[in-house]
Amino acid sequence: MDIDVGPVDPSVLYEQDLHVSSAVWEGQERGLLRCQEHTSLLHQWKLTDEQVKLVDKAGFGYFRRIGPMSLNNSLISALVERWRRETNTFHLSLGEMTITMDEVALVLGLEIDGEPVVGAKVGDEAALDICGRLLGKVPSAANKEVNCSRVKLNWLKKTFSECPEDASAEQVKCHTRAYLLYLIGSTIFATTDGDKVSVKYLPLFEDFDKAGRYAWGAAALACLYRALGNASLKSQSNICGCLTLLQCWSYFHLDVGRPEAYEVCFPLALLWKGKGSRSKTDLTEYRRELDDLDPSKITWCPYEKLENIIPQHIKAKLVLGRSRTTLVCFEKIELHFPDRCLRQFGKCQPIPQKVKRRDRKNRRLDDLDTSMSLACEEWAERRDNIMDSPAGGCVDEGAYMEWYARISITKLYREAFLETQVMNMIACMRESEEAAAGISLEKLAPVEREVVESVKDTLANYLTFGGWQEAAINSGNGYGKRRRRNEQTPANGNDISPVFLDKET
Repeated sequence: MDIDVGPVDPSVLYEQDLHVSSAVWEGQERGLLRCQEHTSLLHQWKLTDEQVKLVDKAGFGYFRRIGPMSLNNSLISALVERWRRETNTFHLSLGEMTITMDEVALVLGLEIDGEPVVGAKVGDEAALDICGRLLGKVPSAANKEVNCSRVKLNWLKKTFSECPEDASAEQVKCHTRAYLLYLIGSTIFATTDGDKVSVKYLPLFEDFDKAGRYAWGAAALACLYRALGNASLKSQSNICGCLTLLQCWSYFHLDVGRPEAYEVCFPLALLWKGKGSRSKTDLTEYRRELDDLDPSKITWCPYEKLENIIPQHIKAKLVLGRSRTTLVCFEKIELHFPDRCLRQFGKCQPIPQKVKRRDRKNRRLDDLDTSMSLACEEWAERRDNIMDSPAGGCVDEGAYMEWYARISITKLYREAFLETQVMNMIACMRESEEAAAGISLEKLAPVEREVVESVKDTLANYLTFGGWQEAAINSGNGYGKRRRRNEQTPANGNDISPVFLDKET
């Protein structure tokens, strides 16, 4: 028989057939994701004092300090396998966790309270006009510096990375807008095509004071949620968005692949500056570590000891981390569900509300406009929807875990799961053997006595090492049959063998 990896109750994880975990369980490894965050050249921008002041006004004063970050592709790929876009949370062995808005403010230093990051669509001609007006220069379509209203990051750096000493006030603004467009295009709004950024963001930097009133952190989280959701599909091979935020979140919460931290400073991403590149741990090993997480490996509230270095104006808005609201970034609309992860706020975790299914297909333009309007309304009410534990004290954690085991998938490392299946099968056989041994044969008819004796003999045979090994391969878990149908090693060279079947009892 084939393995049913779950979930037992598909009402929450209703997209399991599309999820990468379903491919993992079929032995169809996709290998490491290609990480599309391009921070390696940020240090080549030379900002004047006047430019730094404008960047601060626009809301990126802390964020610009982070600069280039090294990424651990294996860890990121393993985390993505646990992400579910139905709930916008990681499904780990001890429950759900997620990246919340307060963590964006703490880790990146971006504003999470303010106007939603929205604007008009920009066509090709309009994109050139906007560049001419706000950058003072126009990229060349002939030289492929602009395409489909997106400009190349390399053109921005080559043209604007160093502001002339004798630049006018308007030139300083143009160079600063170019830097900000490059900064967001290579980090929080990075896309899968990697080397381009949409001109649609540029009008948001026309007025630097107004730019500082946008909730850039909420928009960054919306884009990361969308990127994680897309990358969690088995059809995908790369991931974009602010992967620095994803990696730092993991280092703060999970003792998996965590390097030693640098000196504490703000924004908190600087604790892991330069950490994480070229890890010797592969994806399979990280997958196993995430399977085997125990309470000692999870830090639910990692920021409590860092309060002294957090700026007061950041602290005042951290309550929004518990806002059940809608995050918006232009056409991207994502739901923020802190009520599914209240333990990250030091609170008891109840069984969360049901999540409404999202129809991601056949969305007409007018439907999107309606959704955007509703999303902005929900965002405006963000402070009215702060989540807390239910009244009446702590809830039964056992009930939560029982519910969670039904609706989730807690094991992705396939060999470990197969071994568990075999052990469960053996336990059932032993129970059956004990039950059969308790049957009195005296009052049975000869035919019935013969059947019971046959059952006892069969169970005794299979409970020897050779017997249960043969049962496991041929009928118990279906793995042997599947291996014989797929003798070739997967394209990426990863070969998964049922090692546990060779162990002695």
